[in-house]
Amino acid sequence: MNRRAAVLGRPIGHSLSPALHRAGYRALGLDDWTYEAVELAEPELGPWLASRGPEWQGLSLTMPLKRAVLGLVDHVQPAARQVGGANTVLFTPAGTVAANTDIYGIVAAVREAAPGRSFRSASVLGGGATAAAALAALAELGLRRPRVYVRALGTAGATIEAARRLGAEPELRKLNMDRPPLDWPADLTIATLPPRAADPLAAALAAPPAASLPDGAVLLDAAYEPWPSALARAWQAAGGVVVSGKIMLLHQAAAQFQMMTGRAAPVAAMRAALG
Repeated sequence: MNRRAAVLGRPIGHSLSPALHRAGYRALGLDDWTYEAVELAEPELGPWLASRGPEWQGLSLTMPLKRAVLGLVDHVQPAARQVGGANTVLFTPAGTVAANTDIYGIVAAVREAAPGRSFRSASVLGGGATAAAALAALAELGLRRPRVYVRALGTAGATIEAARRLGAEPELRKLNMDRPPLDWPADLTIATLPPRAADPLAAALAAPPAASLPDGAVLLDAAYEPWPSALARAWQAAGGVVVSGKIMLLHQAAAQFQMMTGRAAPVAAMRAALG
């Protein structure tokens, strides 16, 4: 029996997940596995899940499906429940299972860029499902009191609830793109804003009075299309260390790959597929 997997979301054309997973299949000779991209809106998710046959093994999810899926599966793993979002669905004999590998992806990407480094301060830009995963990753890195900058305070309720479940105590701040605060850069900053949404912050790094970076400050920018982002370029020009969201995507995909196939992911082959 052929085995099938896919990435779901809307829009989905930009996703690198098919390239990553297919590279893993090729490297391990998993010729009976296929992975596709499916354009799917939130109202369509429930019926689509229910109609899958026994050949289906797993799914990757992008927004806006990460939160919606929790009420549509048979089981939710603890990490996904804690952060209030899942980027992975597994089809198992016991039913569908929602999981979150974004947390692992963020931690692995940061540790790859700054091995052995400990951070004293952290900032998260954005308040969506990826921001909640960022809070969990920061807690794993020993940072339980990050500053969380959101453009609209009323939209961050789910993320703050996730923080409480994680035992984190984030400081919620309004992110005014017209007049960005000077203290938003931290030892470790994780940007979870949509592509180009952080461009005003990039300008703020260069325009007086400029926000200054702590020595060796690390930025993980989850928005990898286009790359480098304006924020990544400005951060690097200011002397900071930049981690592409592609590296986060690589590591979360590697964790998904192992969950779905039961085989250790060939990370080097998958990394080569990033281009």
